[in-house]
Amino acid sequence: MIITVANQKGGVGKTTTAINLAAAVANKGLRTLLIDLDPQANSTMSYVDARALTRSMYDVMVSEEVEFKDVIIPTPVANLSIAPSRIALAKLESKLIGDLDGPFRLKDRMKDAAAEYDYIFIDTPPTLGMITVNALVASTHVLVPIQSSYFALEGTDDLLETIEKIKARPNPNLQLLGVVITMHDKRTTLAKDIHDQIGQVFGDRLFNTVITKSIRLEESPAYKESIFSFAPKSSGANEYYSLSEELLARV
Repeated sequence: MIITVANQKGGVGKTTTAINLAAAVANKGLRTLLIDLDPQANSTMSYVDARALTRSMYDVMVSEEVEFKDVIIPTPVANLSIAPSRIALAKLESKLIGDLDGPFRLKDRMKDAAAEYDYIFIDTPPTLGMITVNALVASTHVLVPIQSSYFALEGTDDLLETIEKIKARPNPNLQLLGVVITMHDKRTTLAKDIHDQIGQVFGDRLFNTVITKSIRLEESPAYKESIFSFAPKSSGANEYYSLSEELLARV
C-alpha cells in the first residue's frame, strides 16, 4: 500500500500525521517506508540530520544515475526507513513541467524498490503542483488531514478535483482512504460544529479517530523521535495508534 498524505492547505498537521502514522505501522512489525517529497524536509528532519545528507529524493527525481534504493536510510524506529528530502527539491517543479514523463517520474523511479515494503507513506508539500501529482500517480491511496478550524474545508474541492483527474487517466486505481481531523480543540463549541460539518461532507470517509492539539506532538520532532518513543503515554500517541488501527482496517 502506498499512501500519500496530502492537503494543499499548510499547517494542518500533514507532516505530523505522516511521520507518526509511519512509525505506528512500523511498530506493528510491518516494513514501512516514509518518502519525504516536501522541500521543507520536516519529515526528514524529524528522524535524521538533513545537513549530513549527500543525496535526496531530488537526486532520484532528476538523475537516472541515482537509484531510489540508494537514498533510503534507516531511522531510529525499527522497521521504518526514510527516503529523505532537501531544500533542493523546491527546484523540481520547474524541471518536471513539460517533460513527457513528468507526472510519472516518482512511480517509475520507485517501482523496483517498492515491493520491499508493506506500507509506504508519502509526505507532500502544501501545494497541488507537479510534486504532489507525482505522489498521487504513484500511490494506491490518499489520506487527507483537515485542521479543525473555521477554514477547514477551504481548498478541499480543489484537492478532490485533482484526485478525480488523476483517477481519470494516469492512476485509475487511486482511492481516497479517508479524511482525518487534526489539531482539534475539543474544549470549544466551534470545533464540535466543524467536526460535524466535515462529517456531513465526507460521511464514512471521515476517520473516527480525531487528533487533538498536543504540545508533545509539536515537541517530538525536535528530539528526532516519533510520539511513541517521545511520549508513549500521551494523548497524541494514543490517537495516532488508534488512527493506525483504523487505517489498517480500511486497507
